[in-house]
Amino acid sequence: AAAIAAAGIGVFAWKGQTQEEADWCIEQTLFFGGADRPLNMILDDGGDLTNMVLDKYPELVQHVKGISEETTTGVHRLYERMAKGTLPMPAINVNDSVTKSKFDNKYGCKESLVDSIRRATDVMLAGKVAVVGGYGDVGKGSAASLAGAGCRVIVTEIDPICALQAAMDGFEVKRMIDAVKEADIVVTASGCRDLITGDHFKLMKDKAIVCNIGHFDIEIDVAWLNTNYGHTKDTVKPQVDIYNVDGKDIILLAEGRLVNLGCATGHPSFVMSNSFSNQTLAQIELWTNNDAYENKVYVLPKHLDEKVARLHLAKIGVELDELTSAQSEYLGISKEGPFKPEAYRY
Repeated sequence: AAAIAAAGIGVFAWKGQTQEEADWCIEQTLFFGGADRPLNMILDDGGDLTNMVLDKYPELVQHVKGISEETTTGVHRLYERMAKGTLPMPAINVNDSVTKSKFDNKYGCKESLVDSIRRATDVMLAGKVAVVGGYGDVGKGSAASLAGAGCRVIVTEIDPICALQAAMDGFEVKRMIDAVKEADIVVTASGCRDLITGDHFKLMKDKAIVCNIGHFDIEIDVAWLNTNYGHTKDTVKPQVDIYNVDGKDIILLAEGRLVNLGCATGHPSFVMSNSFSNQTLAQIELWTNNDAYENKVYVLPKHLDEKVARLHLAKIGVELDELTSAQSEYLGISKEGPFKPEAYRY
């Protein structure tokens, strides 16, 4: 953010914002330049900017050519609008580009979750019992992160496919209400609300560490915690709070918001470069070929997904084999790709 500001680009962000301050910051991005020109593209991460424009400032919609959205939650909101016929412009779902969801969500969390817990608590992770709520790409990366640090990992799930994946990856799979009883660390990674509620808090062990890496601060019912036990809150240091729930200390990180951002510096820049490359390509595509798109949600075509991956190979010393003419003909695909059909699940 400091580097961007130094380049003369407006930055409206700081740690520890209230919800009102966060909304104010988003509103500052709706107009720019000396003439206060309205925005003409939306690049979003979570859907808050999109929702503000569409719901609070509908008069700005006429200027906007399209939306590109980074996150699972933001994409879900776009699909909801499309289903209801209330999406007034085309949108590109960046989240489901393979080079985003399978890299940022999985490998990014694999690096940044343990980093943030260690920075915040200095606790030894080896031998601890860690519960991961959700086994999507974020949950998979989080479970791998904790297991790599020596934790004994339990996963909770509602999806039978993800639950089976977790079990076959070697993790116990339990209901959250049972898993929290033995947890030293609880991490929510679902993109949904109310994974951890008052009932769960009351069952936790003394000194249990609770944090979220999936979505907003409603994955963990922080409002319930503040309403009922806010008087016991002790801020050990910024982003690390201890609540006493019926005689047991509960350590909440980053106020229930994304722990890798609140207690560390987020994902490493290399993996984020994959995501941001997708965002850039999506913005260029919507701007230059706008007439080709209806008011629907699209994903980037496979050849662009592969292009993003290809651009990152040299940095980590990867060299690709190439198809021979005979191999290309046998498989029925071009030597240049795309190498997988749209339905392929990486």
